[in-house]
Amino acid sequence: MILKRNLLVMALASAGLTMAFGVQAATGDNGAQTAPDTAQQTSTANGTNNSNGGSSQSTTNSKSQKELAKSLSTVTVTGFSSSVEKSIDYQRYADTIQNVVTAADIGGLPDQSIADALTRLPGVSAERIAGQASQINCRGLSGNFIETTLDGREQPSTSGSNYIQFDQYPSELINMATVYKSSQASLIEGGVGCTIGMQTANPLENTKDQSLNVDARGSYDGQAHDIVGDNPVGYRASVAYQGKFLDNTLGVGLGFAQLYQPHISEQFVGEAFGGLQSLDPNNPNSRQAYVPEGIQLQQDGGTERRTGYLSTVVWKPTDHLQITGDMYYSKFDNDYYGYGFRSQNFYGNNAVITNPILGVGNTLLGGTVSTNPNQSNVQFSNETTADNYSTHTGVFSGGLNLKWNSGPWHVESDLSLSHAESNEINVDTTADAYTGLGTSNPTLMNQSVTYALNGLNVGSASVANPGVYTNPNDMALSRYGVYPYIYHDRYRAFRTAVQYDLENNPIFTDIQAGVYLNNHTFEANRTVWVYGSEWNSYPVTGEPPLPLSSADTQEVCWKGKFSGLPCFLKLNAPAILAQYGIQPNPQLDLDNNSWSGIQSGTVHEKVRDIFLMGDIDTTLWNHELTGNLGLRVSHTAQASSGIQEVEPGQGVPMTDGFGYVANDFIPINVGMSYTKWLPSMNLIYHWTDSDQTRFSVAKVLSRPPIDSMLAGAGSYITNGQYNVWGGTSPLLRPLTAMQYDLDYEHYFDNSSGLFTAGVFVKHIDTFVQTNVTYNNFDFASVGITVPNNPATGQPYLNGSYTTAYNAQGSMVRGLELSFQKTHFLPGIWSGLGFGANYAFTQSPFGAASTLGGPPQVQALPGLSRNVASAQIFFDNGLFSANLTGNYRSKFVSDSQIAVTNQIVYFAPEMVWDLQTAYNVTKNVSVLFQVLNLTNQPTRTYFGNPSETGTIQYFGRTLYAGFNLKI
Repeated sequence: MILKRNLLVMALASAGLTMAFGVQAATGDNGAQTAPDTAQQTSTANGTNNSNGGSSQSTTNSKSQKELAKSLSTVTVTGFSSSVEKSIDYQRYADTIQNVVTAADIGGLPDQSIADALTRLPGVSAERIAGQASQINCRGLSGNFIETTLDGREQPSTSGSNYIQFDQYPSELINMATVYKSSQASLIEGGVGCTIGMQTANPLENTKDQSLNVDARGSYDGQAHDIVGDNPVGYRASVAYQGKFLDNTLGVGLGFAQLYQPHISEQFVGEAFGGLQSLDPNNPNSRQAYVPEGIQLQQDGGTERRTGYLSTVVWKPTDHLQITGDMYYSKFDNDYYGYGFRSQNFYGNNAVITNPILGVGNTLLGGTVSTNPNQSNVQFSNETTADNYSTHTGVFSGGLNLKWNSGPWHVESDLSLSHAESNEINVDTTADAYTGLGTSNPTLMNQSVTYALNGLNVGSASVANPGVYTNPNDMALSRYGVYPYIYHDRYRAFRTAVQYDLENNPIFTDIQAGVYLNNHTFEANRTVWVYGSEWNSYPVTGEPPLPLSSADTQEVCWKGKFSGLPCFLKLNAPAILAQYGIQPNPQLDLDNNSWSGIQSGTVHEKVRDIFLMGDIDTTLWNHELTGNLGLRVSHTAQASSGIQEVEPGQGVPMTDGFGYVANDFIPINVGMSYTKWLPSMNLIYHWTDSDQTRFSVAKVLSRPPIDSMLAGAGSYITNGQYNVWGGTSPLLRPLTAMQYDLDYEHYFDNSSGLFTAGVFVKHIDTFVQTNVTYNNFDFASVGITVPNNPATGQPYLNGSYTTAYNAQGSMVRGLELSFQKTHFLPGIWSGLGFGANYAFTQSPFGAASTLGGPPQVQALPGLSRNVASAQIFFDNGLFSANLTGNYRSKFVSDSQIAVTNQIVYFAPEMVWDLQTAYNVTKNVSVLFQVLNLTNQPTRTYFGNPSETGTIQYFGRTLYAGFNLKI
């Protein structure tokens, strides 16, 4: 009998492997125009339960659930040690390869946002935006490869793309977060890198009938003193309440969290390099070099206010039925400005460069850049800048969840609505030094700047006649441009799953089936308003440079690490405009800025999924074997509506926001559909009660970045050919991958620690590349109509097409190690604990880039070969301390924004955080916390570390406050 069962198990595993390796996508890749309403989007975790009725819990296997509950009930310690030991239990009894971070109590995570907590897990790292963790990278892949849910509901994005900005989620409102490294059929598709499931608390599971948690902290960041107009003081406060009523059949949970802090960033920016050119355009025999666009020196300041709300009502009238209604809302107001100095347009014929400092490959790393006296309409200047990047975002996620259990039957249904919005004002203001101000023909002064890049450190810069740039009488506002980014992201989803427990089955403990329906709509709205022209090199009639006054300016000089850089004028640009009766009013502009219409549009995705999965619990060679085997089938219809530019007079009349009627655009709606079969298998072989080996194989899927699927396209005519540009395409295919995981895990007694070692391989079939140009392209193949040539009466010839496309994929592989141990010393030191994680990831992927001058190959965005974290903590019930360090080696990202987004290398960084707390009484504790203990900057470069990208300092933040628990 044992032999027959073993043979059956081995045959089952072989069948699962064959299916996983052999199943190919059954697609209907129909690249045709669709109706405007054909589409919508992605998914949510399925078929299992969680404490708040939403996402997959660690296991659906009934035996594993009992073991997990038993182990959790034995955790008697409190504080951070409790959180660590619970995380170990969830990982140990999970069906998939996953890592978990839990809060010892609601509001107990010692992190600024949930992103900080996630970076303590192996293979997980974060990109720091404005000094705080925001976009998560997982197993060498960027945030666009990560699926994110809250209580089982897929989260909309405020980023304008697929990746989630995790600083939108206060840690005080999150009870647990799980990173799923391997997949299973009941888990929502979308995470080729990983899936991150956040969960809120179920008030019926609170150990107390009533509980209240109040946390208040004041903050201080001394770097704010170096930034004009900034305030170093902030605060962080939260209140969480949980109550049980009606004989513990009704649970209510309410949460509020607010963060207020200064926005702090001091930057030295080296801009991207252009092509090889003469350093003296007036001398054809002069030395040649790769010349950068320019340099920027900027102080970013302002305020950040994040407010989060959470409400949960759980009704469990019987042991068989539970109904949960919950809502999460977070609003993030990031009101920040950038004042500084920008020396720009070094290349072309605008400037003469002397005393050059040349780097590897003849890249210009420094020199003296001066106005070219022989060039008319010169566009080289040492500009004073006053930018406004204020961004207001909001996320709503809520729904109704129903669970019904009766005997072997388990049913869960969930109806949800999620919405995100983002509005970045994006103001770019420049002022220049002029001669002839007050006359009808002011002209740029002849100017020069001497600069030197300093690799991964702050460089140097000085200007001739520095007094000019701090004298309002010599300066005038040349241009004031408003270019807002407005995004809306909406999900409407329904899912239901049924689980039937099998008794006395030699292999399977249950079988599950489910359906998932999700409609996703993404909307991008671009508007624009511009006064004047940069450098006034091409004057706009009626919009001359506006002279400044001392009332609207303030002289600012640099301090600290940036001291010695040129002083500049802080401009009150709105007041300058108001002085001349000018009021900005950004609108859709189809006349002078037609890109605002082309970059606007809507993308719809309609997802229809079904899955079938069985949980395994059997024996093989006298050892227990658990896991699951399943298949998910996902059908997606995607389409985008926008406008396409055609010849004047051949379009549909469209009126823009300024009242201009355009006749050179037509509405378009382009889309396609596909079906993907996603098999998965997770096997756990239990050598002993403390040792187990996991093997997982699955086909996984991530959808293309939503913003890269916009349909809008501009056009132009050259030599009888019709050319189209846009850089995006609604015909992009999804990114699928076969992934394999093998893990060994050892768990110490009483959940006091673990050691794990694992390897993984991902074979990704394609990557999305944007702004790729094809010549002599067949436009009819993608539904684009080529207009007629008035001279011939026939369609123009096919020309170039700048779009997005599915490039060849690659392989990502890696090694992950993790060790955690608590209570390894006796006596008063028993509260000491230690944890360390290390991940090594590599990929042969390479993409060509010329932003650093000579062509070079850049690695896969988001991939750091080495990622590590370590923490040492002490908790004796009275006093606790936690020191955490996170390291990641260099990686590629497009997060640097100079004038446009630029793909750069981020240098290695090590960030340390410290938190201590003391329990004054049973209910009151005081704490002290330091974030970014060593004031680690963010440093980027263009391929070679000597080619400075951005050197950016944020300072260290000190927190002090109290916590009250009732």
